[in-house]
Amino acid sequence: MTQKKSFSHLTAKGSAHMVNMGAKPVQRRRAVASGQLVCAPATIRALKRNALPKGDVLTVAQIAGIQAAKRTAELIPLCHPLVLNCVAVTFKVARDGIEIFCDAETSAQTGVEMEALTGVSVAALTLYDMCKAVDKTMRIEAVRVIQKIKA
Repeated sequence: MTQKKSFSHLTAKGSAHMVNMGAKPVQRRRAVASGQLVCAPATIRALKRNALPKGDVLTVAQIAGIQAAKRTAELIPLCHPLVLNCVAVTFKVARDGIEIFCDAETSAQTGVEMEALTGVSVAALTLYDMCKAVDKTMRIEAVRVIQKIKA
């Protein structure tokens, strides 16, 4: 027998709505997301020399990711606005790409994974924008939640 899966953001009639979180307890919540910008080794060499036309791309992407995480509820229609205790965007630069991490934390009634995913996504888009003049082969890959903690 197949059970019909219900979706929390749909009413019984199938219309979208924001889930009522009022009865849930406030808990400390943390999520970490990651993604990757794959690019040419020459792009990484230019980045390391700070020789890209738009300047310090990692710092700009870091700030963009943090700002995006803070504004997630404005971008994703049914997300609850959250007060974030902390958002950190970090990078691991490799020979042929940049791995991007966003760690977000809140004390709230709902999780913070959408904020972490949004931070990674906008940081990746910012890196892409700032490197596109020198690399037409770039691609953004593997954006996902890698850790979710409720304490």
